Amino acid sequence: MQIIAALQGLVTAEPLDIEPTAAELDAIEQEMPLIRAEVELLDAQIMTIDRPANELDTRRVRRARNRVLAARRDLTNRAGAEQTGGVA
Repeated sequence: MQIIAALQGLVTAEPLDIEPTAAELDAIEQEMPLIRAEVELLDAQIMTIDRPANELDTRRVRRARNRVLAARRDLTNRAGAEQTGGVA
């Protein structure tokens, strides 16, 4: 019986420093209102999965969708203003 050995080194990479950079943390902080709005929308949708939606549930989902859209708009406007240097 022959012994089969690997001819190459290990395939896995060396342990990396997986901590986020300051720029990544800043990007997450800027997107946090959108993240919170999306979580609210998801919570509202989950509440209506196993039962018929009543008027209150419908309003809750609609308001959560509006908050998501507003947060996306604000984030897009902020990103656009930063790219143009604030000159419109």
